[in-house]
Amino acid sequence: MIYLQLLLPDFSLILCGYLLCRHTALNRSVWGPVENLVYYFLFPVLLFQSIVKSPLDLAATSSLIGAGLSVGLAGIAMAYSLPYLPGLGRHIDRREHAASAQVAFRFNSFIGLALAERLAGSQGVQLLAVLIGVCVPLFNIAAVWPMARQADRSFARELVRNPLILATVCGLVVNLLGWSLPAWSTPTLGRIGAASIVLGLMAAGAGMQFSHLSQAKALGGAVLLIRHVLTPLVALGLGRAFGLSAVQTSILLAFSALPTASSAYVLAARMGYNGGYVAGLVTLSTLLGVVSLPFALGLGP
Repeated sequence: MIYLQLLLPDFSLILCGYLLCRHTALNRSVWGPVENLVYYFLFPVLLFQSIVKSPLDLAATSSLIGAGLSVGLAGIAMAYSLPYLPGLGRHIDRREHAASAQVAFRFNSFIGLALAERLAGSQGVQLLAVLIGVCVPLFNIAAVWPMARQADRSFARELVRNPLILATVCGLVVNLLGWSLPAWSTPTLGRIGAASIVLGLMAAGAGMQFSHLSQAKALGGAVLLIRHVLTPLVALGLGRAFGLSAVQTSILLAFSALPTASSAYVLAARMGYNGGYVAGLVTLSTLLGVVSLPFALGLGP
């Protein structure tokens, strides 16, 4: 019950976004630009600030980084293997798989950062920011690669245009160089970060779509099984294998069970794929997060 209470504020914002978009004049014509504002400006600023504001102790977080990358690579490997699994593979369309594989390993950072703060305060936010910093480039590369290959598009061009990759790479470079942000910028950046979480959660709710969930059921069920059941179990084993502390284990388990990235369908649509189907998977993943996050956190210390 305690984990449901922690999640209630964030999922309440998602519900608010859904209701506002469906039942008021604040429809998709409003939320489309809001998504772009969050994706291209507000959230990159939050990522950059979260990584830069506190010096990274690589020695202290190396085990968490190793566990987080291992969890991510396991999710990517499971997602990529789906078309080759006996029995399941013949039911999977390769083009739909190229767009949907990302659902199995990408994560909603807005929910993650909000939850990390409730779990462990500023320490939790920084630990998750570290995971975001090292995993977002990897996950975005893994998301873009099958779609770029299937559509015969420039892989490198898609990567250098991704604002989340640019923000995290810049934040890591600035932090490791020992630079810091001027004190006068902190209040402004803090307000931008708070706005990105609130608007990001509400935009995730506004973007939920149920009409496409009847398509490619085997593929959809497989990627959601990886995202919400198999990945948390892998994270539990890796947390023990890497000897993580109780706080680090909780953050890793939360990270492993987060709903998939709300921007997944934006990326799929922008690259010419079936964005509506991916949006349906994002919708169902967001709802499943109400169950998978308490499940994953309940596995920990």
